[in-house]
Amino acid sequence: MPDPKVAVGAEPGYTLLGPDRKPYRSTIPGTLGGHRAGKIYGPAALAAIARGGYAKNRVFFPDEATAIAAGYRPCATCLPKKYKAWKAANHSKQA
Repeated sequence: MPDPKVAVGAEPGYTLLGPDRKPYRSTIPGTLGGHRAGKIYGPAALAAIARGGYAKNRVFFPDEATAIAAGYRPCATCLPKKYKAWKAANHSKQA
């Protein structure tokens, strides 16, 4: 979805979050949505955003690798297997 905050006449496209957590413009929409405050990502985030959910904290990623590199984790609800793997890997690092 085009970024509604972009000024009229500005370069058309989408604002995505890069692995450095900085926004950048893209002509291709992101494949994953995320929640900035919760640092989570997943495909269901796009549906939540479309329904008006957490628009203030929304972010978009071009792909899963970028979301992970930016420090986001898989959503436990929409990506339960990936979340379990993430949780196991991160809890073993803390032990």
